[in-house]
Parts: sequence; C-alpha cells; structure tokens
Amino acid sequence: MRRRTWRAAVVAVALAGALAVWLLATRTFPYHSLNHDEGVYLQQAAMLLEGQLFIRPPVEESFRPWFFVDDGDRLYPKYAPVPAAIFALGKVAGGYRLALVGVAAATLALVALIVREVFDRRTAIVAAVIMLCSPLFVIESAVFLPYAPTTMLNLAFAYGYLRADRTGDWRFAGAAGAAIGLAFFARPYTAVLFATPFIVHACWTLVREPRVAFPRQLATAAFGLTGVGLALAYNATVTGSPLVFPYEAFAPLDGLGFGQRRILNHEIDYTLELALRANARVLAQFVTDWITGGILGAAVAAVGVGVTIRRGLSPREAILAGLLVTVPVGNVYFWGNFNILGDLERAGDGLIATHGPYYHFDLLVPVATFSAVGALALAAGARRLADRKLTPETARVTLVAALLVSALAVGGVTATTVDEKLDRNAAVTDTYEEVYAPLEDGPSEQALVFLPTPYGDWLAHPFQALRNDPDIDGQRVYALDEQPFAVVDAYPDRSLYRLAYRGAWAPHASSPQAARLQPVDHVAGSAVALNTTVGVPSTAEGVTMTVTTDDDSDTYVAENVSEEMPVRLTVTPETVRIHGAAWDSTEPLPIDDRDDIVVDVFVDQGPGSSFSYRLELPVRTEDETVRALTPHVERCSSIRDCGGEAAYIPDQSTDSLFVRTELSVPDTN
Repeated sequence: MRRRTWRAAVVAVALAGALAVWLLATRTFPYHSLNHDEGVYLQQAAMLLEGQLFIRPPVEESFRPWFFVDDGDRLYPKYAPVPAAIFALGKVAGGYRLALVGVAAATLALVALIVREVFDRRTAIVAAVIMLCSPLFVIESAVFLPYAPTTMLNLAFAYGYLRADRTGDWRFAGAAGAAIGLAFFARPYTAVLFATPFIVHACWTLVREPRVAFPRQLATAAFGLTGVGLALAYNATVTGSPLVFPYEAFAPLDGLGFGQRRILNHEIDYTLELALRANARVLAQFVTDWITGGILGAAVAAVGVGVTIRRGLSPREAILAGLLVTVPVGNVYFWGNFNILGDLERAGDGLIATHGPYYHFDLLVPVATFSAVGALALAAGARRLADRKLTPETARVTLVAALLVSALAVGGVTATTVDEKLDRNAAVTDTYEEVYAPLEDGPSEQALVFLPTPYGDWLAHPFQALRNDPDIDGQRVYALDEQPFAVVDAYPDRSLYRLAYRGAWAPHASSPQAARLQPVDHVAGSAVALNTTVGVPSTAEGVTMTVTTDDDSDTYVAENVSEEMPVRLTVTPETVRIHGAAWDSTEPLPIDDRDDIVVDVFVDQGPGSSFSYRLELPVRTEDETVRALTPHVERCSSIRDCGGEAAYIPDQSTDSLFVRTELSVPDTN
C-alpha cells in the first residue's frame, strides 16, 4: 500500500469514527448516560476553565455534587483533572462534545500508526477499522468518561516509544514519556498496566544495547516522571498529602487490593475467588458482546496471535501481545470490575449492560491488532488454497464469495450487538427527555430550582444535565432541598421552583413517566396559612386526614365528603391548627423551629382503588416569625407509595383528581 493511499485511508477511518461518535453523543446521549460520573468530569472541566480547583458553596449541604469530596468550606472532585482538561479543550473549541470527537479520531489514527510500526500499513488500516467497529469503542467514546481519553494518551505513548525505538529519535522518546506521565496523572493504575510490557521491552533493550538505548529510555523516563510529579503535586494541593489521591480522600477503602472494600454505603469483602469470578464474567462479556464480531472476532484474534507466534514473535510484537496479559490480569486486583456487573448472578445487570467492560478499554488495542493479523492471514490462506484447487477465474469468484460471507457474518454479529446496546441507552434517554422536558422552555428569568434526591443528597446524581456554574451563580442555580430556607436566603432575588417527577426512578425501565416544574412561593409573617382543595371522586366512601409534625401527629375524619374537599392549616411559631367545617378538628399540634408538616389525605374507595394525597409543607420559625415554602404535592396509590416519587402532575391527572394550593399570610387584624 502506497504511503499516500495509506494516509488517506487513516484519515477516512478517523473521520468515520469522529462522525459516529458525534452522532451517538448528540442523539443517544444528549442528557448523558446512566453513569453519573460524566457530570463529575464536566463539572470539573467547567471549574478548570474558570481557573478553579475547588467549589465553595454558600450552603454546604445543599450544593454538593456527586463524587465531590467535602473538605470544610470547599468541595473538590474525587477524580484527577486530566480527562476533565481534555473535555475543557472541547468547550474552548466550541462545545464539550467536540472533545469526544477529537479523542475518537486521534485514537483511531494512533491505532493505525502503532500497528504500522509493528506490522505493516495494510494491517494497520484493518486494525483501525476493527477498532472503529467495536461496540465498546463507539459507545464509550461518546460519553464524558475517562477511559477513552486515557487510552488515547496511552496510545500516544506507545507510538512515541515504538517510533523512538525504531529511529532513535529522542523527541519521540520524550513525547512518549510526557504522554504516559499524563496517562498516569489521569488513571494511574490503567497507565501502569498499559506501560508494563513497554517497560519490560525497555529493560531488555538496556541489557542488550545499553549505550544506544539508554539516552532515549532516559528521556522517556524523565518526562514520564514529570507527569507522576504533577499528579503528586495535585494531590498535595487538594488533599494535603502528595501520597493521598482524591479518590482515597473520598473513600479510603475504594482502591486496589483484596479484602474489605467500601465506597459510601456499598461494602464487600473482595476475595481472590470473588475477583476471579467477577473478572471472568467481565471478560466473557467483553469477548461476546463488546468487540467486533463477538466470539467470531475473538477467534480471529486468536488466529492472529497464533500466526504471529508461528512467524516468530518479535520483541516489538511481544509488547502488544503482552497487553493481552497485563490488562486482564491486572484488573483482577481492582474491585471496580465487580461493581460494574451489578448482580453477579444476573446477566445484563449493572453498568456493563449499557457501557460495557470499560475498565478493559485498553484491551481493544491488542484485540483489534491481532484480529487484523488473523483476518489478513485467513484471507491469504484462503487465496492460496483456492489458487491450488481451482481455476484462476473460479478461485477469484470463490474467494470473493468467502470474503463476503465472512464479512456479513462478522458484520451481522457486530450490528446486532451495537443495535442492542444502543436500544438500551436510547430507552434511558427517552426517560430523561420526559424528566427534563419541564426545564426545556423555562424558566427564562434568574431562577433557583430545587431538585429531588432519588439517590441521596447529591447534585448531578442522577440529574447530570443540571449542573451549576463553578461560582454557583448562573442563570439557573440548582440546589437540594436540604436547608431550603438557607438556600433561599443566599439567593433572595431569584424565582423559586421545584422539579418533581412521577414514578420510581428507574430510567432503564422507562420510569419516571412524567415531571413538572412547580413554582414555589416563599411567605413569612406572624402566621402562615395553607389553603388547599383536593379532588375526591364521587365513588369515595370516606376521607380521612393525618397531619404529622416532627413531634406529634393526629388523624381527622371528614364529616361530609364532597367532590372538592377543603383543607386549611394555620401555622404559628409554636403550633399548626386544622380548620374547616368538614373536619372533626381537635387541639393544635406542636412544631419545631425547623419542621416539615406532612398532610396525608386518604380517599377510601374500597380495596384496590383507594389513594392518597400528600402535602409536605416546609416551615421555619424565627422569633415571632413563621416562614413557609409551597408544599411538595403527591398523589399516591397508597400512603406507602408516597415519599418523593409520586408527584402530582396536573397534565397527567383526570378532572376529578386535583390539588390546588395557596400559601398566604393571614390578616391578623
């Protein structure tokens, strides 16, 4: 293959990969994916663009993003900043997703360059095409996670090292060191596993040709150690110790090794037996679902390894073959491969179902390489066999037919696998679209939006698309409902809203089904009144109401049931009282200085059709003043279903099922 033709082919493959990743990133992942680490990296990228390593929230408990370390009055991400810096470059160029496009194109070009260094140009093009067609490559390259960028840096190191090994050029040796140093800064263990075969080769060259090899290996090592130094300096800046990485500061037992592993509320005893079982499942899925051709592609790669060994494995070829060992074996030592499986006994569970075995992303490189070697060797063998057994014309026809059948078989397996993975992710995106819909067209003014917390007190978990600016003062500010009055005080001039959704939070199962952006009023006075009217179907047999405060609760029975049942509460600095002729009211209930007054209205329609309305009214008393925010409103199939996932959605309710609320300060004259 001529050099000009080869270069054009590399550019074509890189552009095809860039286009595929762009389409996936914008159409399949417009709101990001099920892996909420994307929001961490994008938040960190925005911080870097503003020259910030830390976020200093005005109300600590209400503004902590997912996977950020709480360090007094400041927050910082648990991840190293290199992938985020790469994503930030995309923003500088015009949009964060341009970084994904650039990384994908660069990765494919580097695969071609590396394979050309070790084998030849034709094998290089085939390897790059196989890499492009891998489901793991296209999906993982289309999301804001660190695995594709780190692999790009590893490949830049590999190319620089191999080029320097061939030419003796110190510039490439230094560039290789800088690339692996940045890869170490990004993901230390990933870089070590990738670099290990190269380090073995470097030691071999130093023993064999010390005077020739030493200068370039010294350049690689020096620049590589510079990257290590940057990582340690960053650690010292954010954690206070060069040897304590941010992820250790977040969760000291979330790291390498066997034994007790823990992050947040997730804890296991990661034994060697469990590690081997988990990694065997991960590798099985890698081979069957996430490489080009699935098990057929794996067989071709095995042929490629055999052919390479039979021809006489060169030291440079042994480097790529070594990755087939160091990446899977090294990953046994990391419990993350257990975590991505979800339920170990259930196939298709966990993040591996939608994102693949992303800790093994580097393994795509040797698999694609030896698949290319195997495919070309099989094609050459088939051609020789046809030439011996058939006439020239028949041989050509037979060979073309065989190649077409093989390509269709491999392509069919790959297309089916990719389609299945994309469908899973597209279903998640469809659900996200429903949840984010209320925010698409508003509010247009400066707003403060309280977000629900299906996974606990974290921002961007799961709402990755709703992130604050690094100074937490953008057009929209997103906050948790923790200390809502302190948040309101920090942003006194903003319109207030609350995002709520209906249905359990399970995007992979098309739930929630709907969401609303509820306007929130903030009132204050010597007393506060909540006037509510709820809809009651004509088939109702009775209505009861339970009012609960932090200190007490009471239940009231409606004396007369009507299709519009009024509920009125009056809150003073010490008590809450129920009003209305329909209710058999008793003594007022005491409230605390900070309280959430919960009103449950149970509508009895007989077994199987009864339901409840729930209103949760946040109140706070300061001296002789009562403050309140518009209540959370839910409509639940039973009281047990209430609690944040049964929001009342006016557009989704029938005419007889409704809730109208008005929050006011009563006239005390």
